Amino acid sequence: MERKLMKSFSEKICMQKAIKKGEENKKVKNNSTRLLITVNVLGSAGPLRFVVSENDKVAVVVNTALKQYAREGRLPILSSNVNDFFLYTTNAGIDALGPLDSIGLVGVRNFILCKKQKQPLMTEGRANGIAQN
Repeated sequence: MERKLMKSFSEKICMQKAIKKGEENKKVKNNSTRLLITVNVLGSAGPLRFVVSENDKVAVVVNTALKQYAREGRLPILSSNVNDFFLYTTNAGIDALGPLDSIGLVGVRNFILCKKQKQPLMTEGRANGIAQN
């Protein structure tokens, strides 16, 4: 009987901790604003639209965009590696957003997703040059 009481007491403590943790998570979630953003993928027809938290990092947004792009079966088929892409704002200009930047701090909701250009290795260029001679 005592063992049953002790077990139920420890279960109650665990439940209380879980409830407190859940309430803390709700407070954190309620403090972050949700944003509807538009991502145009270079070379694809039509933009992607989805909701993100203003605290989300650019890498998370790129990952979400790539998953939605693949889920919708869009063409051209893209890599699922976040590091293969740059995210730009539509009105800011030249510099790509850093993967650790918070999307909410950018101040805009329209973005362009571009695939990084692969640079040929120096050995490949030399090998092609030697083969042509």
